[in-house]
Amino acid sequence: MSKTLYVGNLPWSTTEEELKSIFSNHGTVYSARIISDRNTGRSKGFGFVEVDENSAAKMIAELNNTEVKGRKIVVNEAKPREERPRERRNRGQ
Repeated sequence: MSKTLYVGNLPWSTTEEELKSIFSNHGTVYSARIISDRNTGRSKGFGFVEVDENSAAKMIAELNNTEVKGRKIVVNEAKPREERPRERRNRGQ
């Protein structure tokens, strides 16, 4: 089984490969993704790492509040995504 961890306050220059590497030093990592702005493609400064369930608590304890490229990151268990109603846009009508 796996767990998803939220990683916040990431430097905007952090890549998914770097994020995966940081966590791989502390346990099994299945995937890492950086969330980016839909319009600009620029990082939003947070991401998610899917890790082995048995390693999750250890990773949170060891990596939360540690420094990455001069910024203290926040690591905790990701909360389930809330369903949001789709935004209706007036398309010039």
